[in-house]
Amino acid sequence: MIRFEQVVKRFRRQQVLKGVELEIGRGDRVALVGSNGAGKTTFIRCLLGEYTCQGRVLVKGLDPREQRHEVLSRIGFVPQLPPPLKMPVHQLIRFSASLSSADPERMEAVALRLGLDPARFRHQPFVKLSGGQKQKLLISIALGREVELLVLDEPAANLDPEARAIFFELLAERQERTAMIISSHRLDEVAALVNRVIEMDQGVVVLDDRVEDAVSLSSRLECRIELIRADQAFARSIEAWGFAPLEGGATWQGSVAGPDRLRFLGMLSRYAGVLRGIEMRERQAEAREAGCELSA
Repeated sequence: MIRFEQVVKRFRRQQVLKGVELEIGRGDRVALVGSNGAGKTTFIRCLLGEYTCQGRVLVKGLDPREQRHEVLSRIGFVPQLPPPLKMPVHQLIRFSASLSSADPERMEAVALRLGLDPARFRHQPFVKLSGGQKQKLLISIALGREVELLVLDEPAANLDPEARAIFFELLAERQERTAMIISSHRLDEVAALVNRVIEMDQGVVVLDDRVEDAVSLSSRLECRIELIRADQAFARSIEAWGFAPLEGGATWQGSVAGPDRLRFLGMLSRYAGVLRGIEMRERQAEAREAGCELSA
């Protein structure tokens, strides 16, 4: 579906991409990782046809530079940094839908699932929205139409845990028929979302590996946390995940999106001194439960 053939990109004397060779197919969910300056952003911009380059970039046999409109009609893109658009929310949704012959009501429906009511912010300029609201709207525009490729740059960075869970469900609905490239500085942020890891360093692909595809994007973990004693700092952190206290605040109960388990456990590790036990049970379908228990 996507081919990079000996792609080289220079900015004056600096060579940013150095002969990149890659092929990405339908159903691939790729974590594109690497430190700042590794070449990830340049890679994405060449894919989107924003840059000229040496070598060849093809999306379903089409050149994204020469046939940009046709290529972009097949791609849903969520940038890391929201553009400083002054266009009102209602107008932005209608304008975005018109560019790709999409249904604006479908974009609005995705926004509602993510917890953003477009009607409430109908006349609000996009630039005046909060970081999380901007991210939800950009995701809604990208996922609110039929595309064959999703390019997502730190897509869930500004989302609350519940919105992240819905976002993962939206990706799960497309995973069989769509290729995905998810760019991130940290592999642990996206590890559970992907079945392939591509790492770049100084413009070169240094790792291209298939990974275990064991976590369902739509799975949920039912969790119970027991503390040695109630702790106010822990309470503030766990409430942000939608957990509720039991038994005077020494026990907490709630659910976590399956792909967010590493992120959640990372948060819990900050409070290791007050943790008595952690129980996590995975529920992947209404009629089937499979689980594992962690204890400390």
